[in-house]
Parts: sequence; C-alpha cells; structure tokens
Amino acid sequence: MKSILLKTSIPGPRSLELARRRDSAVARAVYQSTSVFVERSQGAVIEDVDGNRFIDLAGGIGCLNAGHRPQAVVDAVQRQAERYLHTCFMVTPYEPYVRLAEKLNEIAPGPGLKKTALFNSGAEAVENAVKIARAYTRRAAILCFEDAFHGRTMMALSLTSKTHPYKIGFEPFANEVYRIPLPSCYRNNGTGFANILEDTFARSVAAESLAAVIIEPVLGEGGFFVPPAEFFTVLQQICRQFGILIITDEIQTGFARTGHMFASEHFGFEPDLLLTAKTLGGGLPLAAVTGKAEIMDHTAPGSLGGTFGGNPVACEAALTTIEIIERERLCHRACSLGDRFRKRALGWKDQYSFIVEVRGLGAMQAIEFSRTSEHEGRAQALTTFCLENGVIVLTAGTYSNVVRLLMPLVITDAEFDEAMEVMERGLAALETEHALTVSGRSSFS
Repeated sequence: MKSILLKTSIPGPRSLELARRRDSAVARAVYQSTSVFVERSQGAVIEDVDGNRFIDLAGGIGCLNAGHRPQAVVDAVQRQAERYLHTCFMVTPYEPYVRLAEKLNEIAPGPGLKKTALFNSGAEAVENAVKIARAYTRRAAILCFEDAFHGRTMMALSLTSKTHPYKIGFEPFANEVYRIPLPSCYRNNGTGFANILEDTFARSVAAESLAAVIIEPVLGEGGFFVPPAEFFTVLQQICRQFGILIITDEIQTGFARTGHMFASEHFGFEPDLLLTAKTLGGGLPLAAVTGKAEIMDHTAPGSLGGTFGGNPVACEAALTTIEIIERERLCHRACSLGDRFRKRALGWKDQYSFIVEVRGLGAMQAIEFSRTSEHEGRAQALTTFCLENGVIVLTAGTYSNVVRLLMPLVITDAEFDEAMEVMERGLAALETEHALTVSGRSSFS
C-alpha cells in the first residue's frame, strides 16, 4: 500500500515560527494538542504549513463526520455568502434557519411535534436547555453524571465533571447541580441504577425538585463509556414517573458518529430536549436545542436567542452536511469503521498488558490504558508517536489515559488501515520501551 504521508521533520520551521507567534499573541489558557499548524485539509487528511500530511483521527474533536471541506458544503457556503452573511434572525429572519429547524425536528428521536432553537456552540445549547427545563418544570435542580463533559461556560462547566484543567480556579459554580455515577458495561451491568437514584432522592435532592437529567448517551471527554441498555430504560421510566425532563447531550455522539443519526436511537431513548452541535455545522459554529413543542414554547418570546445564533451560512452548511450523511449512508460507514477498528484493537488488548479495555459504539471508539505507575503516560506517548508518524489522535478520560478515535466517516479504507498500522507500531514501541526501561537502557521520547 502506497503511503499518503510525507515523512519530514515535525514540527517544521513554519510551524515553529507560528508557535512562537502564538505564544506571544494567544492566551496561555487556550490549549494546543499538536505542534503543527494547518495549511489545508480534505476528506480525512490535513496538510500543515510545512507540507507534512496527516491522517486525521480527531476530526476537529468530532466536528467533521462528513469530512474536511466536502465540496457540496463548500458550494453551499459560497452560494449563501453571495446572498447575505448576517442579519440576525431575531430582527430580519431568513429561510435557512427555518429549513434547518424543520429538518432537525424531523430527524430527532421520539414521536410528536417538535421545535428547534439555534445557537452558536454546544455549551450555549447546554445553557439554554437548562433554562428551558427550569422554566417548564418550575424546578431548579439538575442531575448530571460523573465523568461527563458539557462545556466551559458557567452552567455547562458546573455540569462538567473533570477538575483539571477545566474547573480549577473558576469557582464558585452554579448551585442546584447534583452528580451521580454513570453505569457502564465496563464498571457494572447497570441493574442497580434504580437503587442509586432512590438513594440520591433520599439523601441529596428530592425527585420533585429535579427539573432535568442531562446525559451523554456515550461519554465523550469522559472516556467513551457506553452505558448498558437497561440503564436507559430505567432512567426514562423514573424520569417520566416524577416529571423530570431528559436532556440528551448528543453534541459529540450525533450525526452518524455511533452508527445511528443519534446515539439515543441505539437504546430506544427519547429525550425531551436534544442538544446538537459539532458536526451539525459541517465545520462552522452552530448548535441546536430540539425538543417537544410544548416544552420549547413554554417560555416567552425574547427569552431565547442570540445575535449570531443560527447564522445563515452555518445553516446552509448544516443542511448540506445532513444531506451528505443521509446520501452517503455514513451511519452504515460508522458501523463498518467501528468493526474494522475493534477487530484490530481487541488483538492489541490480548497482546499488551497495559491496555485495559477497547470500547465504544460505531465509529466512536477508544482504547483505555492502565493507570498504574508502571504504565503511566502511555496514552500520551502513543499520541506523540502517532503525530510524529503522520496520524493525529487525541486522548480523553478523567485521567487522560484513553486514546479516542473521532475520524471523519469519509476516511478511505487505505487511509484508515495506514493509521492503524501507525498505531500498531506505536504500541509495539511502548512495549519495547518498557522492556528497555526495566533493563535501564532507555526511555521513551
């Protein structure tokens, strides 16, 4: 197989110069996962300013399920840019916003009439969903889950579980937020979840005080944990019993990533409010709250919105992205990619003692590494090896010991196989380095 990658020095001189300028101009708190600066991208490949090419398994942190710069999206953006860029939908509305709302209402899980409001980011969708839930139920409390990530704005950050680097120094957080463990197939079978909720209602917050439960159907930043199906059944039953709304955060799991348009569909889970962003915009900033019409219409005109929410260019990009996902059968492709990865990765797990688990759903897959002192830092070491050999991958998890895959679903089989071969070589290097380190002869760089 002919490699698509150019093997040169990483980072190259232009990236190093841009890094120096970045350090001078950009706030230190804005993190940079890699040492390269992009020049152009297409499909599942990124080229940097020094001419190095990378197979992208990060996808802009799950924003590019339909690929980098699909031609149809570029064309739609250009057509819209020739008409108008911005008017503010709340002042002089426009058809792309309405058409996208209609489409999201159509494809969102669950029966019944739905309505949609558009925003700029996933965190903004979270903030507004909490507002809607509290207004509708006239209750204050929100229940969330350990290891969850819902964003970096204040309410979203209050719901986020990971302290470093997200929460440290930003206290105090919003009150009336309660957190419980998320059952997973790895940790337990989920059958005791009803007892956990019963204890929570008795000790921490009354069910009658809860406005909503917010949940990622598959944990994203938390490490790609997949709860068992029976957990969703129990959660839905209890929420319906006590009039608690279900807010499903599909910001990372949505739009074919897990093998369905939305991960909730794997479990027959019907949210009251569905949150989408990331891939929704096809590479442009866009988010949505889609929910039952009765709930969405409960608040007064003017209570939801934002100057740029539902920008017309982003709406056209979103509509075209959804068309691509449906036309190219990317849900099916996600399942195929996931199977392809798991077949290979389960062999790695059998081979290497430092791999704890391979898990995920569809093309949302991850490898968890042991956190013992003997194996500490191996997840990050693998991402470094991959980058130096032309593959971009990211870590995840509360302890950053998970390597996750969020590749564009349009990645070719040849590109994917080459990326897997790089990962395989990296794992072998980690194992070899362990043997060398034990004998005192070397250390992994």
